[in-house]
Amino acid sequence: MSCFIVPLAQAMVTSTYRKVNEKSIENSHSALKRHIPVLEKMLWGGSVMLVVDHIINGELTWRFPFFTALEEAGGGAVMLREMLTVGVPMSLVITAVWVVYALLKERKKAPVAQ
Repeated sequence: MSCFIVPLAQAMVTSTYRKVNEKSIENSHSALKRHIPVLEKMLWGGSVMLVVDHIINGELTWRFPFFTALEEAGGGAVMLREMLTVGVPMSLVITAVWVVYALLKERKKAPVAQ
């Protein structure tokens, strides 16, 4: 119900970082730094897909308080628990996949010494 909040927050931070450091990212020698836009797309795409999924499943509504869990007593604790047990691991996995992608992409791009 609220697992998408963590990757969404990470996407916002990543976008802000990219926009503030755009010139240094383009000219960077760091493989990870050059691939920040890919991480950004992965996070935004996954977050949007999760929001749509939660709307379809009725866990998000168009009226306040938006999260159906908050309509019940103790719903905030349930949301926080889900963010910590599902959202954080999801963000960590997305970031780990991105690190592997960036390193493999750089390895493929590097000239082969013979």
